[in-house]
Amino acid sequence: MPATDAPEGGMAGGPLISIIVPCYNEAANVAPLVAMLESVMAGRRWEVIFVDDNSPDGTTETICAQARRKSYVRGICRIGRRGLSSAVIEGVLSSSAQVVAVMDGDLQHDESRLIALIDAVAAGTCDIAVGSRHVEGGSNAGLANAWRHALSDSGIWLAQRFLPVRLTDPMSGFFALRRDTFVAIAPHLSGAGFKILLDLLLSSRKPLTVREIDCGFKPRVAGESKLDAVVMLQFAALLVEKVSRGLVPLRFVAFCAVGLAGIVANLGVMHLVWLCGVHFSTAQAIGTIAAMVVNFSLDNNFTYRDRRLHGRRCVWGLVLFMLVCSVGALADVGVAHLMYAQSYRVNEASLAGAVLAVVWNYAMSSTIVWRTR
Repeated sequence: MPATDAPEGGMAGGPLISIIVPCYNEAANVAPLVAMLESVMAGRRWEVIFVDDNSPDGTTETICAQARRKSYVRGICRIGRRGLSSAVIEGVLSSSAQVVAVMDGDLQHDESRLIALIDAVAAGTCDIAVGSRHVEGGSNAGLANAWRHALSDSGIWLAQRFLPVRLTDPMSGFFALRRDTFVAIAPHLSGAGFKILLDLLLSSRKPLTVREIDCGFKPRVAGESKLDAVVMLQFAALLVEKVSRGLVPLRFVAFCAVGLAGIVANLGVMHLVWLCGVHFSTAQAIGTIAAMVVNFSLDNNFTYRDRRLHGRRCVWGLVLFMLVCSVGALADVGVAHLMYAQSYRVNEASLAGAVLAVVWNYAMSSTIVWRTR
């Protein structure tokens, strides 16, 4: 009997298939998705596990309403944690099924291709089966506009430069694999960002055999798309972390990228204020403050998106961040002067000071400003 089939006579038993659905603000899509899965998965021992990041639109309550009536519906509500990849990891690790499948909660993945993905893995023809929009029979017509098409295509091109396997759609969020395969890779996963498939492929200690299954990508009916420029920046940072084999953490890459944006803001504001007739020292101070505010805002919404501060905590976080950066700036100047006094070249001394400041700011920001609760 195939591992994915229901036993004869309806014998009771745990699910052999878990479908993991990470979601945020998808309340309107929960019931329709459950109904679609009921139709597709008929005759199988299965469950769906919704992992909700404490959505303010009532997604968790909607999941609970379904779960009270249907034993194959489960929900996990995460408080104080955000992110698709980490949600998938928690969902898979909460399962006891032999095969796990991952799909989005926005109804854009073609649920009719779910069985093909699951059967390909259960039959042992591959380690992971991926729903691809870019093989014959597939379609990405559901992407909302040219901007989202460009983001997706750019991400695919970049990922293909680093992947150890050939894959037409590394940006896919629709795939299946055996749970024990996932668990073996889990300790090496970054868990950050939105591209869990890419994380899996780059984190595996041995190349995974991949089979691509054509699938469509349907237009979104309810809710809002999560694909934006921030997601793509997280995606690029993930590539750097994995290519460096973890020597350069994803969050540190993001922190440095934000720092570059702060430099641009500093120079721009400083020159603007200086051109208005303000003394250079005052203009430089204003530019520095502006850079700190810009850096804090970007870090809060990008680098530490999963720990984002709100309300009063955001105001207090900004104050702490500015204090941390002020100490970093003093350390930068002090180390640079010390090394220059010891006959190091100007560029070497300046670089050493800058590196120390960045490492200090990152370490203190992670442990003090955006500390985990």
